[in-house]
Amino acid sequence: MNERTWIRWPVSFSDNRKSKIENLKWLGLSVIAFVLLVAGAVAQAQQPKKVPRIGFLIGASASSNVARLDAFRQGLRALGYVEGKNIVIEYRYAEGKPDRLPAFAAELVRLKVDVIVTAGSASTRSAKQATVTIPIVMAIDDDPVGSGFAASLARPGGNITGLSGLAPEISGKQLELLREIVPKLSRLGVFGDVTRPGIPQALREINLAADAVRVQIQFLEVREPKDIETAFRAASKERADALLMLGSPVLISHRRQLADLAVKSRLPAIYRNLEFVEDGGLMSYGASLSDSYRRAATYVDKILKGAKPADLPIEQPKKFELIINLKAAKQIGLTIPPNVLARADKVIRLPSNLKSKIENPKSLCDSAGGARPSE
Repeated sequence: MNERTWIRWPVSFSDNRKSKIENLKWLGLSVIAFVLLVAGAVAQAQQPKKVPRIGFLIGASASSNVARLDAFRQGLRALGYVEGKNIVIEYRYAEGKPDRLPAFAAELVRLKVDVIVTAGSASTRSAKQATVTIPIVMAIDDDPVGSGFAASLARPGGNITGLSGLAPEISGKQLELLREIVPKLSRLGVFGDVTRPGIPQALREINLAADAVRVQIQFLEVREPKDIETAFRAASKERADALLMLGSPVLISHRRQLADLAVKSRLPAIYRNLEFVEDGGLMSYGASLSDSYRRAATYVDKILKGAKPADLPIEQPKKFELIINLKAAKQIGLTIPPNVLARADKVIRLPSNLKSKIENPKSLCDSAGGARPSE
């Protein structure tokens, strides 16, 4: 038998082949790591960003603040914020009942809003009592320093900043306008709430202006809705020739009632806010609240971007408006002088059947018709 000789060749891998395999292993691990890294980055990018939440604390009703809140939202949109998309606004209305504000302020704090915007002294005070850490932006306040909300207009300190409505010259201008439309004005009824910040100073300015032109002032306290009719009866009893309405949540929440009673009493009245005239009042002169609310949005933007309220100066009014309602003038039986109409920023026109008569200020005045109220 022949013996077969089996020769077993040794099987081995060259160093080059081993290196390739090791490289492939490391490549595979690198690819896996890269995929995990990209997946993590994508997941992180897809996570929703925190949407800022703004609390808006308002002493009056929702219907009283439509134009102002529209202006605030316009200001936000101009800065890139769209309500319901990249910003949320929580509204709380006290409906002219200041005692509801503290609970609403506490609720906004519990919601952990990023900023609280306030509309008036009562709202700001309630917000201030509810938090010392959440930034507060005043959309308007008669006297922030006098109210104790700020150390000064230039450097507020604390967590409150925003817009001030403090402009003492307004009262004198209002009296001047009333004397232009009621030349024989001798008695002036002033409606307001003396407990509100800024009102005592406004009254001092009114009295100074009245003394200069020998007009007698009758202050009529209106703190609650039930005081409105009482004040009108007192004004009629004292034979007031005209009325001047100071700002307050009660008055603005019941502006239609004020306008109706002024017409019924045939008393020319001047207000501080456009909303009064749009709802039937005769005339308003004061700081543009729409402008203030629009500018309040810039404070919100700065705070959301890291600015501290303590370092943001409080701004005073920059824009003032004179608004005249010719329909109310006609109902009262009052002729508005052409020189007053010519200065108006806005004139609320008469019904369309008189449209042909209101193309210019002079014909506009003539169409108002009627004689001035008897003295």
